[in-house]
Amino acid sequence: MYGTQHSEFPSECREAEYERRIKQAYPIHPELFDRLYNDWSTLDKFQRTRGVLRLMAAVIHSLWERQDGNLLIMPATIPIDDSAVQFELTRYLDDQWTPVIAKDVDGEHSLPLRLDRDAPNLGRYSACRRVARTIYVGSAPTQRAANRGIDDRQVKLGCVQPGETVATFGDAIRRLTDRATYLYVDGSRYWYSTQPTVTRLAEDRANQLHEHDVMDEIVRRLRDEARSRGDFHRVHACLSSSDIPDEHEARLVVLGPEHPHSKSQADSAARKEAQVILDSRGSSPRSYKNTLVFLASDASRLKDLQTAIRQFMSWKSIWDEREQLNLDPFQSKQADTKRKNADDTVNVRIPEAYQWLLVPNQPDPKGSPEWTETRLQGSDSLALRASKKLKSEEMLLVQMGGVRLRLELDRVPLWRGNDVLVKQLVEDFATYLYLPRLRDSDVLIAAIREGVTLLTWQSETFAYAQSKDADGRYLGLVGGGSAAVQSEGGSIVVKPDVAAEQQRRDAEAAKAKAGNGSATVAESERTGEQGQAAGAETTRGADTDTPPPPAPTYRRFHGSVQLDSLRVGRDASRIADEVIQHLSKYIGANVEVTLEIRAEMPDGATEKTIRDVTENCRTLRFDSFGFEEE
Repeated sequence: MYGTQHSEFPSECREAEYERRIKQAYPIHPELFDRLYNDWSTLDKFQRTRGVLRLMAAVIHSLWERQDGNLLIMPATIPIDDSAVQFELTRYLDDQWTPVIAKDVDGEHSLPLRLDRDAPNLGRYSACRRVARTIYVGSAPTQRAANRGIDDRQVKLGCVQPGETVATFGDAIRRLTDRATYLYVDGSRYWYSTQPTVTRLAEDRANQLHEHDVMDEIVRRLRDEARSRGDFHRVHACLSSSDIPDEHEARLVVLGPEHPHSKSQADSAARKEAQVILDSRGSSPRSYKNTLVFLASDASRLKDLQTAIRQFMSWKSIWDEREQLNLDPFQSKQADTKRKNADDTVNVRIPEAYQWLLVPNQPDPKGSPEWTETRLQGSDSLALRASKKLKSEEMLLVQMGGVRLRLELDRVPLWRGNDVLVKQLVEDFATYLYLPRLRDSDVLIAAIREGVTLLTWQSETFAYAQSKDADGRYLGLVGGGSAAVQSEGGSIVVKPDVAAEQQRRDAEAAKAKAGNGSATVAESERTGEQGQAAGAETTRGADTDTPPPPAPTYRRFHGSVQLDSLRVGRDASRIADEVIQHLSKYIGANVEVTLEIRAEMPDGATEKTIRDVTENCRTLRFDSFGFEEE
């Protein structure tokens, strides 16, 4: 065991000399003799030989009476709860050690015994009790030493016997340090003291916290989490229905901790709150129901999160008040370490607790809405985990092809006669739960653009028109080519057979017009020849008609537009696709685009804003920039 898991034990244990010592000292482990002869013998009243013999006699007698079946007598197997053994281990120490032993080391009501009872994997080995005994034997006589206590490898050396799992005792060490009142830890060294640690103070403060303070801290952290959006347009954490906008874009609603959910529980607090938000925005009915999905905490895991929050808040308060509490440097360091560890634990507990994704849907357009509950896994941010799961299940589309859009148009159907307005499709996809849930209207616009450009548009997709006149004729009709699709105005998606019929009629009309034009020209020529013969003398010498002027050649373009400061990215992308792209396609074209920003702040900009904007402008290589007083 010492050879195969050498990193878990002191380095000398893997040597042949240590194996020889085990054989010579059997059935007593050499570590016990080392602690007695090296540590306990330094006490004034402890006699090196007689003291060891008296203690071991009491230990062996107690173990024999209990019919102990351990392979070796180790520091962990010393029955400190036995009165005779305890007397030998305290007679040379201060009187204050008896209550320390009863509370944190060994005894009927001691903390290690309770921890072993609560955790079956620890209780199988009495791991916490054995760890506590080992630390006591190794640290009690070294209270005034410069290097107090024993390190974690020595603790495991005094506990673990062949056939046992080392990691179990590492877990026991962690649990003891989190709960014990008199157990100190500094790095990897552990020791007991007669003075209570700040751990007891932290535990008392954690128990005294009000429930609403714990909930408020959870809400604060969830709102910090909402800054990560994943593939959602927005993430709303712990808000009422009136505070969640009713708009076209997909949104994740993180329900507050007061609304947990349990598997297959139709009447859970989470389901009830989600239904309220889905049905209404404040006192008004909600229109765009197909934009919302909900994330709720698991009722059982929420308790673990609340416990972690209590620990964090208690340690944070101790750290913040370290001067008022007169903490020494070691205690201050311990409070800071515990605070950081508790904060890390909370960050792990949040995704563990918030694991239920509640998705409204309606498989049958004529049926009733339903709820789909999905359990999330992983350690990513809440929004990222949710969006990944929704995308994998096709419950959130961040892209859609033209063929898929045609299938939806025909399935419901979404056509309004021979066509449908693009802005109506935007409304439909945001409203009806039986349609795919789109991230935003850009997904729909991209699908229309792709469908129009397909060469197979007549059989697989559709056509697009900028508008329709009073006679029902489509203007700017495009099928099988590129189109600048817009979601606003009167832009229309047209059925392919209807669009093809209009294109056929337009082609025939153009051909007929071209034929009529040729006949008219021929007739004019014949009339002109006759007239010329009749009046040759009067027209002789006249100037010939002036040819028509050539068509002008436009070599320059300029344009300016005011952008929405809140949607610059969206508007700039559309300008690039629908204007700049057409201008830059010519060989040798030189297209120059300049962005000019003017901002007025009546109350003045803060130093942070000035610093951030200035640094970003330098990074983005602005030609000129600056703040002005007037």
